[in-house]
Amino acid sequence: MLKNITVRGARQHNLKNIDVTIPRDKLVVVTGLSGSGKSTLAFDTIYAEGQRRYVESLSAYARQFLERMDKPDVEAIEGLSPAIAIEQKTTSKNPRSTVATVTEIYDYLRLLYARAGTPYCPQCGKQIRSRSPQEIVDQLMELGEGGRLTLLAPVITQRKGEHKGVFARLMKDGFVRARVDGKLVELAEAPDLEKNKKHSIEVVIDRIVIKDSVARRLTDSVELALRMGEGLLLAWVHGQGGEPDREELFSERLACDACGISLPELTPQMFSFNSPQGACPACDGLGTRVFFDPELVVPNPALSLREGALAPWAGSDSVYRQQIIDALAQHLGFDPYTPWQDLPEETQQALLYGTEGEVSFYLERGERRHYYKRPWEGMVNHLERRYHETTSQAMRDELGRFMNSQPCDECGGARLKTTSLAVKVGGLNIHEFTSQSVRQALEFVQKLSLGKREAIIAEKVLQEITQRLGFMVDVGLDYLTLERTSATLSGGEGQRIRLATQIGSALVGVLYVLDEPSIGLHQRDNQRLLTTLKRMRDLGNTVLVVEHDEDTILAADTVIDMGPGAGRHGGEVVFSGTPKQLLRSSQSLTGQYLSGKKVIPVPAKRRANGRGAVELIGCGEHNLKDIDVKIPMGLFTCVTGVSGSGKSSLVIDTLYRALAQRLYRSKERAGTVAEIKGLEKLDKVIDIDQSPIGRTPRSNPATYSGVFTPIRELFAQTAESRARGYKPGRFSFNVRGGRCPACDGDGIIKIEMHFLPDVYVTCEVCHGARYNRDTLEITYKGASIADVLHMTCNQALEFFANVPVIRNKLETLVDVGLGYIRLGQAATTLSGGEAQRVKLSRELGKRATGRTLYILDEPTTGLHFDDIRKLLGVLERLVEMGNTVVVIEHNLEVIKTADHIIDLGPEGGDNGGLVIATGTPEEVAANPKSYTGQYLKKVLGGR
Repeated sequence: MLKNITVRGARQHNLKNIDVTIPRDKLVVVTGLSGSGKSTLAFDTIYAEGQRRYVESLSAYARQFLERMDKPDVEAIEGLSPAIAIEQKTTSKNPRSTVATVTEIYDYLRLLYARAGTPYCPQCGKQIRSRSPQEIVDQLMELGEGGRLTLLAPVITQRKGEHKGVFARLMKDGFVRARVDGKLVELAEAPDLEKNKKHSIEVVIDRIVIKDSVARRLTDSVELALRMGEGLLLAWVHGQGGEPDREELFSERLACDACGISLPELTPQMFSFNSPQGACPACDGLGTRVFFDPELVVPNPALSLREGALAPWAGSDSVYRQQIIDALAQHLGFDPYTPWQDLPEETQQALLYGTEGEVSFYLERGERRHYYKRPWEGMVNHLERRYHETTSQAMRDELGRFMNSQPCDECGGARLKTTSLAVKVGGLNIHEFTSQSVRQALEFVQKLSLGKREAIIAEKVLQEITQRLGFMVDVGLDYLTLERTSATLSGGEGQRIRLATQIGSALVGVLYVLDEPSIGLHQRDNQRLLTTLKRMRDLGNTVLVVEHDEDTILAADTVIDMGPGAGRHGGEVVFSGTPKQLLRSSQSLTGQYLSGKKVIPVPAKRRANGRGAVELIGCGEHNLKDIDVKIPMGLFTCVTGVSGSGKSSLVIDTLYRALAQRLYRSKERAGTVAEIKGLEKLDKVIDIDQSPIGRTPRSNPATYSGVFTPIRELFAQTAESRARGYKPGRFSFNVRGGRCPACDGDGIIKIEMHFLPDVYVTCEVCHGARYNRDTLEITYKGASIADVLHMTCNQALEFFANVPVIRNKLETLVDVGLGYIRLGQAATTLSGGEAQRVKLSRELGKRATGRTLYILDEPTTGLHFDDIRKLLGVLERLVEMGNTVVVIEHNLEVIKTADHIIDLGPEGGDNGGLVIATGTPEEVAANPKSYTGQYLKKVLGGR
């Protein structure tokens, strides 16, 4: 068997015909500057070829369902194993996807509860037991003289198919009627059922009127129904004297003596919120219901009605609406200029949910004046009526901005039927189990005591659950609750969950390619992650990790350092060898930082707080425990803490959204906070996150940063352009006239292949240039507009050095470490960290007020030590201009340079949400309770 994966002649993207040898069954780290070609080598070359070879091995029929994969630009790759990529991509946004379902823990839990669970009565809470046919007959006879019922036997329960054979068999057995999907039908006239839909069929066994003489017949019918229904019987009791019909399910196996309630046979589907057999009927297993939230209808209670407190009417100058407000103010006796928060509660309720008495409305339309007298329906009721009456999807989307979700009234957010929640293991039902954190669930399973029979049944299931929970703990996710939805997880959390799932699969001989798994992980938990990676290696797998983290690099068997620069200056292997050899390498920039030859210096002096602070009092969002926090103005502040300690809840959900409400009248709900002081010190708040700068390939760094506009204006000012009458719009690939008409300015054309995947080919007319021939004839210093878009930011900065308006914007892109990206690079190809730095460059290009609060969430994602040094220079510039910078960060190089630290903890999840330490890095390092402080000591040295 080959001992190495050998890559020869790799030329994908910026790789310069490189040869690389990667030892198999080892932990290999690929590092280097941002844009040096790490991801291109690991993902776009090695992983892509591994995937392509696997897909090519499938039949033509199977391949049509898979995405078409192009061969990477490489001469040969030898020794390649089947490859699995675990990337920083976003997790599923499906509200039915949870931590427990993604890790497959929930599948084993369903099996555990179905086979070893103890059923209890949902009504009285007593343990329930099976019933004999005679006990069922006795209960039905209690309906009394004249009681009418129909006995049904369930033969098909929520199963797909046409079920023609079932109808034929029932007729052959002498039955006449059945209830199909809730409707009584004659078997001779049975409907044609849709093959791909789930159906329920209950055969009618007997119709009975209760009287003394019917007992023998009832017994025979009950026994027949139980036989036909395989132990189940449905009694359809017909109401008398205006009473509604009701149905009771009886089981030979499970029934409550006191209440007469029966449970169906315990099956894994009964505990699935994605199955009709288990899902709560009120919310279909979602656990929530959507409603118009008063907090979204009135997002900023500091505003008056005249100032737009009612968000659906905010920004409207409609005289009609202002007249309604005046009429309501007169009827309810309040001043329309009074802030919402100062209005009496009964007035607020009347405005939201309607008035009892009639309101007189004098409404003027043009010269006509109309008089109405009717009750005011309330803003919430008004929105609900419009939502249900409209047929416009655009209107529904607009109204959806004021809707929120809350736990379902029937299941309380548990997602399951009451009968499913009545089954317990160790005293907990399945919802109570998944409400625990991973750490709590593991402790519960390890201490679980079962009966002798149940213990034998559940042994292997509990072993699988314990293993998977243990893997979650190993990758630093012990603070997550099992019921948490995937949509709320960060990219790093999602990646580590997939990592834990892969360990659980225990595959051997696989090539795993990971993209910065340490993102979002505190240094305290790094060792657990590294142990996990080594375990995957020791199983007999090759683990290839793209990473900048110092601990991961030093723990690797082999390190491949890409460089020496970024973009066209990168794409070469600068170093390949062991970490010890890396520390001695003079060629490797990474090695120089790791050995201490190059350092990111600790500031000689910390800035003092001379401008006061924004103070948040009583923060209680998510796991925050009613904490008070001060954000000093004019300083560089880092918010730190272990994963899940409440950093994002404090900074994004509470601080940013509360300030956006007050400064911009944002309609987005802010986190729970009692009071905010010091707002007068700010005039802007900007959240620079890692969301994409655009959703389509038409969006790119040039258009987003604003540099494309002056570039187009410059081309329009050339002598040839003026002679032809070209305006700046001529040089936009989004406008007709200058763009290529064949591809509409995309540069590529999609060809539909019907039963094969769509193929994208370069436009044959413009050859990918995006513009028509006439536009490309206009040049500036010998370069066309297409040539400019193909330049990197570094090249463009040199090219436009004498054009200040363009040069200034390009300088900001280069300053944030993006000199290697191309101006016309599609936004969809940028990483989260790159998109964040493009946004940061745009903010740098704006006129500074000195009273702006900048918020960044882990800006070091994807950054090398040298890139972090450049980023810190940019942040320092923002602070020097008088602004305030707040950064959520785990990277010690950033934390050590901050002026002020707010450390949250002590743990994640329910055990977090407290302020553990505040002050300068030196003060936090001296605090024995702070995990961050313990690691800061090492990088601060003797300070």
